[in-house]
Amino acid sequence: MTFFTNPTEPRDLPGRLHLTLPAEIDHCNAAELLPLVLSAARARGERLDVLVLDLTATSFMDSQGIRLINDVRRRLRPGATLRLAARPEGITSRVLELTGMRRDVPVYDNLPEALAS
Repeated sequence: MTFFTNPTEPRDLPGRLHLTLPAEIDHCNAAELLPLVLSAARARGERLDVLVLDLTATSFMDSQGIRLINDVRRRLRPGATLRLAARPEGITSRVLELTGMRRDVPVYDNLPEALAS
């Protein structure tokens, strides 16, 4: 199986940045994803109001994925918010629930909801 460590190219949305994360997030790629996500967010500078991490295609995520999300959330510029999109029936959504991440970061059932203002 091939593991893609790079998020997809950012979509240019006014005030928002959308990044699609890989199918699996674990100890093999989480450390590489953090600088990529932060770099894309910092490139937007003050124009970034909302960062949406798309986990709808992510079929596996362990504690390293939760650490990645938490690190991104803590390192965003003040005033910028983080949103997640995750399929409600997926393992990723269950991991977000079990770890309590849903209390700290808004999780939407699909990408259009997460991108809506």
